[in-house]
Amino acid sequence: MVNIAVLVKQVPDTNARIVISDDRVDLSAVKMVMSPYDEFAVETALQHRAASGGEVTAITVGGASADKVLKDAKAIGVDHIVRIDCDTYLDSNSLQSMISSVISEIGADVVYCGKAAADTGAGSTGPGVAERLGWASVSNIISATFSDTISVVAPVQGGNAIISVVLPAVISCDKGDVKVRKPNVKGIMQAKKAQVDVKSVNPSSSSISIISHSLPPSKPAGKTYEGGASAAEVAQLLRDEANVI
Repeated sequence: MVNIAVLVKQVPDTNARIVISDDRVDLSAVKMVMSPYDEFAVETALQHRAASGGEVTAITVGGASADKVLKDAKAIGVDHIVRIDCDTYLDSNSLQSMISSVISEIGADVVYCGKAAADTGAGSTGPGVAERLGWASVSNIISATFSDTISVVAPVQGGNAIISVVLPAVISCDKGDVKVRKPNVKGIMQAKKAQVDVKSVNPSSSSISIISHSLPPSKPAGKTYEGGASAAEVAQLLRDEANVI
């Protein structure tokens, strides 16, 4: 029986239009969803439970609004949902330390997470949590099989590597061959009634402060060419400006 934890994060919908207001990103009108790579982590955690027994606990960090991603995880089958109550900005060091303490508290044997969050793209949470716990770490896996140990497949230069992982370990998940299950009506109804275990943790002070947010510069307007007479000019632009030939 394995005690499995999976980290999930609430992020802006990847199709949302981002707006800056008073030097800060304004998310007041943006739909919030589970970070897509975390969906693969949840599915892998559920497959591990199906193969080895045990229970799956989904963990997130945030205010009360983050309960939604936990309920989404509950709807597709996790056993327990935990929110670390903190809605202030945390740098990676503070965040990973806080998550690590809760993982130790619940006695997890293995932690799954997405390879990177859709909002920051840093990809540091999995390895950082593993470092603080003193556990093994494997990143960017695209499939996993379960027996006495976990066997995962991860991309390497020129192909894929098959890696045997001995627990305890933190494993970050990429898309790969994993097909995320959809919630059924029963799961959705159970998720609505589920109680979130809210944990209060005193985070360490962040060593980084955000001064301001700004959008990247707008891309210049595209150029249109017609007819064979433009071929030479187009080829020159592709070579000298676009650097694609």
